[in-house]
Amino acid sequence: MIRLANFELRRGENLLFENANFWVHAGQKIGLTGRNGCGKSSLFEILLGSLTIDAGTLTMPSHWRIAHLAQETISSDREIIDFVVDGDKSLREIEAEIESAEARNDYERLAVAFDKLENINGFDAYHRAKLMLYGLGFDESQINLPCSQLSGGWRLRLNLAQALMSPSELLLLDEPTNHLDINAVLWLEQWLKDYQGVVIVISHDREFLDNVVESIIQIEELQCQMYAGGYSSFEKVRCEQLSHQAKAYEKQERRRREIQRFIDRFGSKASKARQAQSRLKELKRMKTETAIDVNSPFHFTFFDSQVVASPLISLNNACLGYGTDIVFSGLNFRIQPSERIAFLGANGSGKSTLLTGLLGSLKLKNGNRIVKKHLQIGYFSQHQIETLDLSASALQHLRRASPEASDQDLRNFLGSFDFSNARALNPVESFSGGEKSRLALALIIWRRPNLLLLDEPTNHLDLEMRRALICALQSYSGALIVVSHDRHLLRTTVDKFYLIEDHKVLLFDGEIKDYESRLRENRISIKTSKLTEGKNILSRKSNRQNLAKERVLTRSLKVEIRQIELEMQDLQERVLEAQRILADPSSYDRENQEKLQTTVAEEGRLRAHLGQREDRWLQLNSEIEHL
Repeated sequence: MIRLANFELRRGENLLFENANFWVHAGQKIGLTGRNGCGKSSLFEILLGSLTIDAGTLTMPSHWRIAHLAQETISSDREIIDFVVDGDKSLREIEAEIESAEARNDYERLAVAFDKLENINGFDAYHRAKLMLYGLGFDESQINLPCSQLSGGWRLRLNLAQALMSPSELLLLDEPTNHLDINAVLWLEQWLKDYQGVVIVISHDREFLDNVVESIIQIEELQCQMYAGGYSSFEKVRCEQLSHQAKAYEKQERRRREIQRFIDRFGSKASKARQAQSRLKELKRMKTETAIDVNSPFHFTFFDSQVVASPLISLNNACLGYGTDIVFSGLNFRIQPSERIAFLGANGSGKSTLLTGLLGSLKLKNGNRIVKKHLQIGYFSQHQIETLDLSASALQHLRRASPEASDQDLRNFLGSFDFSNARALNPVESFSGGEKSRLALALIIWRRPNLLLLDEPTNHLDLEMRRALICALQSYSGALIVVSHDRHLLRTTVDKFYLIEDHKVLLFDGEIKDYESRLRENRISIKTSKLTEGKNILSRKSNRQNLAKERVLTRSLKVEIRQIELEMQDLQERVLEAQRILADPSSYDRENQEKLQTTVAEEGRLRAHLGQREDRWLQLNSEIEHL
């Protein structure tokens, strides 16, 4: 059990926790939620031991191993598969022992190391790492590439794979679904369900939380409050609590006003002085209910945009690709006004390629792209925040887009994205990833698009901002095409799905739940195939490993056998020499009697010793036969 009792934590001048309590039992899977800056990541640092609490106590089993998802970008040139296996530090330590023992010809130590490797299932480590990489979207052609060749999103996936590969009793995951597609998210959900240890996850993906965790811990007002169930259950209970608290506050305020009116009216009258004093004492004793601020800091909507004739964009017999790599050939695709579309498909299938083809930033290799007049496209790419000027403020970004707009209009608009007062004037380099994404979305909305192309728009956004974005998209009157792993966003904002697979764009007959079922069925089929393949590989590998282990175990026995054979050869020669002396008639002359007695004794001793060595030789050969 993990327990933080009556703890306090400050980061600089900010008080994050005060007299708070946090506890998790073995095997629990917990979702950690709360507004940005409330202390979620700091709580992880406490559990990792990189941050010390200012007051209170932390209790955790001393033998627990902790694995966590690193947020740093990988800069290693190690091969992808080796980087993942590096997550199992005990495996790497045993491999170092084996290498050292082999270099020293220390066969006993080598045999012990092989036993250790077998006890931690080390012989199939690379096979397990491959299955993990396949589940997270990597393919066979990638696993031996250097990590440095991967893009930022794929490197974060690799960090996740390494964390999952690490043996642990406690797994800490901070936004693990960022940069994953739906296929990989579903695989991760199942992996975490099968995981036997404690999982604590920070995530803004509500469906992921619903499918993985059994409790939610909400960090609010310097405290940790636990709620049973997934995020949807927590949200329902929390709304009821806020409603009750708001009613209690309203009732209390009515009573306060009544008491205050009585005091104001009769406090100066002698005949009512006792009653007034009684009311005053009641007012002082009254427990203060907290006023509830349930309003989100985000309250933006899309502007009405200019109506455009149909179709907005047409791709006719289009060929799209990069260099000699053709992604789509002979593609025909049209977007009608007010259509609400989601592109589905695995990573690398061409979803982003099709978006950039529709946008026009990726030139067609063949065919044509027809765009109607007055079309205004709002495009949010996976790397949109990288286009921001880090030295400029949010207000400067917006002013560059509309030099004629008044400062007040610009500030009012930025305020709807929670860039108020001084925050609107701060340079973007001081913003978090979520704030940068908010600003990028704000700049797109300001331009009044009548077609939105959104590629993973919810990456870095917290739950409140995601909720605000969904509400805004639901009331948006233009056309929408979105690529996202956020299934809640897809369920609530689009009504048509296209599946991109095998270089084709096909209308998907179903909803997002049907696509999930399809992925699960495919994964089961692939998993069965991989397991069969894996078993065959492991069978062959196991045979080789058993032979290798047998060679290691028999090597020392064979060395001893060789030594005994050399001893036996020497003993046999010495016995023959003694017997030659004893066969010589002159050995029995009177003058040779003393030598004769010595030779007889020596010959007997040598034969006895030879017999012992022969017995040992037979014993060692018998041991080898039974290995």
